[in-house]
Amino acid sequence: MKKTFIYLMLLILMVACNKQEIQINRMIELNKNWKLIQETTGNEYDAVVPGCVHTDLLNNNVIEDPFFRTNEKKQQWIDKEDWSYLSEFEVDEEVLAYESVELNFKGLDTYADVYLNDSLILKANNMFREWLVECENLLKPGKNKLRVYFHSPINIGLEKLKAHGYALPASNDQSENGELGDKKVSIFTRKAPYHYGWDWGPRFVTSGIWRPVYLKVWNKAKINNIQIVQNELNEKEAKLTGNVSINSSGNQDVTIQIKNTGKVLYSEKASLKTGENSLSINYVIENPKLWWTKGLGDQHLYNISTSILVENQVIETKETTIGLRTIKLVQKPDEFGKSFYFELNGVPVFMKGANHIPNDIFLNRVTPEIYEREIKTAAESNMNMLRVWGGGIYEDDVFYDLCDKYGILVWQDFMFACSMYPGNEEFLANIKQEAKDNVIRLRNHPSIALWCGNNEIDVAWSEHSEGGWGWKQQYNDEQHKEIWTAYEKIFHEILPNAVNEYDPGKAYWPSSPMAGPKQSASYTSTSGDMHYWGVWHGKEPFSAFDEKRARFMSEYGFQSFPELSTVKKYALPEDFNIESEVMAAHQRSGIGNLRIKEYMSWYYKTPKDFETFLYVGQVLQAEGIKMGIEAHRRDMPYNMGTLYWQINDCWPVASWSSMDYYGKWKALQYFVKKAFEDVLISPFLAGDSVAIFIVSDKLENTKAKIKLELLDFEGNSVLGQTSDIEVIANSSKIYTSLPKKLLDLKMTNKNYVLLVSLYDSDKLLTSNVLYFDEIKDLALPKAKIEHKITKTETGFTIELSTDKLAKNVYLMADAEDGFFSDNYFDLLPERPVKISYTTKNTSADLEKVLKITSLVDSYQ
Repeated sequence: MKKTFIYLMLLILMVACNKQEIQINRMIELNKNWKLIQETTGNEYDAVVPGCVHTDLLNNNVIEDPFFRTNEKKQQWIDKEDWSYLSEFEVDEEVLAYESVELNFKGLDTYADVYLNDSLILKANNMFREWLVECENLLKPGKNKLRVYFHSPINIGLEKLKAHGYALPASNDQSENGELGDKKVSIFTRKAPYHYGWDWGPRFVTSGIWRPVYLKVWNKAKINNIQIVQNELNEKEAKLTGNVSINSSGNQDVTIQIKNTGKVLYSEKASLKTGENSLSINYVIENPKLWWTKGLGDQHLYNISTSILVENQVIETKETTIGLRTIKLVQKPDEFGKSFYFELNGVPVFMKGANHIPNDIFLNRVTPEIYEREIKTAAESNMNMLRVWGGGIYEDDVFYDLCDKYGILVWQDFMFACSMYPGNEEFLANIKQEAKDNVIRLRNHPSIALWCGNNEIDVAWSEHSEGGWGWKQQYNDEQHKEIWTAYEKIFHEILPNAVNEYDPGKAYWPSSPMAGPKQSASYTSTSGDMHYWGVWHGKEPFSAFDEKRARFMSEYGFQSFPELSTVKKYALPEDFNIESEVMAAHQRSGIGNLRIKEYMSWYYKTPKDFETFLYVGQVLQAEGIKMGIEAHRRDMPYNMGTLYWQINDCWPVASWSSMDYYGKWKALQYFVKKAFEDVLISPFLAGDSVAIFIVSDKLENTKAKIKLELLDFEGNSVLGQTSDIEVIANSSKIYTSLPKKLLDLKMTNKNYVLLVSLYDSDKLLTSNVLYFDEIKDLALPKAKIEHKITKTETGFTIELSTDKLAKNVYLMADAEDGFFSDNYFDLLPERPVKISYTTKNTSADLEKVLKITSLVDSYQ
């Protein structure tokens, strides 16, 4: 008996020892101890990974701030050099004991030869791909040397251009700024197009290790990727399938376990073969909670963990956050043409949002905090969609995580924009892998609503119509055929096939804008989506927004300058003229600064100085885009989306953005927040009457009271009207109107404002105003604005009142982190408002730094 007991104890000990020998798969960061080498000179600098050559040179004081004045011009030499990144890292016996060790580069920008201990292990050629290389046979105990040699993307691009035999269209490639003349090389390299310049961005063609580097070490098996497919969704249950791709080092049995926030949903044995294995695992979530967009419900998320267990020990776990929802792009024939709207959880949803570009020209500087600032701004501005535009990047995971969190749907472009592309086999194979990598990476996010092939290429080439941008006319028949064949191969075969294979059921739209199959978009299209640039490029008035109707308006916009505090970061006082060299360098739309000035002359009196020009320019942009948003929302359900261009900037610049590079809200952002409210009241003067529209995105009818007041600029009411109404859910409708004759009888001149308000009992839901002439032609009074400041835990409250109409009241303070809850608003007599000012510096004397101005002050 004693021997038997000893034997059992030894057996238990042996099993325990064996169990301890099973090593958990690990990801080891290799993002420290890097050096940058300039290959032509041998100069060596400290480097940061993730990073890029430009920011490393800046950090080492080799170059000055690229954004200051015209420094951009002086730094075009950088992209014509070859550079290397070098690092040494330690590897111990424990790492070498693993069956498999892989180098994992999350992103290499772009033409990179990777050497491990002087052996070439990888030649990378695509910024958008992830690279994985087995390297266990090259590693040694102790120090190991990793070298990444980056070839000049410009020099390689020039080689590819020469080999191609003729140039391809690339409208926004600023080759002249890059000292290349008319040689546009961006299209030959799978790299962020905007790095080569755009009509709102500088030209800095970067190189570097732009995403993290890891050693992936694993034994037995590893999880490659997971797809969670929603098969059925109802109030009682969500039936899901987890498609799990696993690599196995041999034929073996393992346990696959799936949990939802700790609760086991599935735990079963699986037999793996050597190499890649694909498992489909069905499981159920009971009483599911739906994921909704901002304004329609909660953004409920489920944390699904998938684990591999060997001998009851977890060796690897992957976490996947999902939201349970249905999303469809609905295109149905109707009396006008064909619809284009998104249906979320069975409900048609009007999309309110903007176009997103990368938050910096140097991508390594975009922190999670910057991403959150942008997505939180979108949510606070009542948006429910952002379009990730095709001239930037497939964004970092954190961007989509935040969209999931805040309830923002994503229209996801593939990274092709405003260019035609080569069609050789190597290039196409590269794109195919790029699409696979990114669709697999992003497909589980509930925020992903649509995959779109490209930005503006179909409409620019216009193969099936006489329109276009004049591109196709530049080529002979053979070249024309070759170019269009490549287009069809990429956007009608490779990309939709990738979506169908790796994210089946998700909508794919070949190009934005587009009217439909073999139908390029126009300003008269009654199907598909539209980019309307009659306002701005076409010099059409803001009133044209009411005339150009779209089924889904995915681009439109108007420019403004950032505020003076931002301009001071890139310009000196001697540059404070919109036609100065520095201001022109920070305006990439050639017509830009003078176009702003021209539009301003149509609507506003001439500002008295540079600072007030910036202020009035922001008001001009805000009022114009407000008109566009309201026109699109009033046109619901014919129009079911409005995405203005653009929410953010990649450097400090005059552009179409609603917040500047530093995250400061322009007037437009404040106006957007109001124009995108769940319930909008919109007075519209047309013909013989003023129609009062109410647009509701709510899913239930709302009892309300509508109040109309005609006021003179002294605040005297000359006409009032109140009525009880029921606001119909998810609709746009005229609820009342005022005959123009009645208004004319009450007004002795044009100096009146119509205030329209919607109340729930005594609570103000929303309000809006209508003026009866262009602002420049109104006799705006010089108002006496009074204010009272009260300290709060997070900053201050400012109570404002006025004796007369104060148009576009603008509050300013010195604090960099300060934020006003409202700004650029119209302040009416007898209607005081309270504004919150949030700042970390709550001990500051706000009274000393607060400046209050209004539109009259810009010219008096």
